[in-house]
Amino acid sequence: MQTKLTLRLDEELIKRAKAWAKMRHIPLSQAVAEFFAQLPEKGPPPRLSGWTRRLAGVASSNGKAPTDEEIHRNYLDHLEAKHR
Repeated sequence: MQTKLTLRLDEELIKRAKAWAKMRHIPLSQAVAEFFAQLPEKGPPPRLSGWTRRLAGVASSNGKAPTDEEIHRNYLDHLEAKHR
């Protein structure tokens, strides 16, 4: 059974997510469902997949994929700047 879910996100993020899904010819709800389906039911969080890193749009200045720690630190920096 499918149920409706309401997410409150930044308007620009919604536009980017819709464009991302459209380029891949999938509904945005399918992309979100596939992301959630990858989450473990319990235990420690897994390392982020390459797909998730690309989805997050995080880039490293040295040309290599960022580590999970870099992604987490960048996100915390973003939240801190946003809520000053």
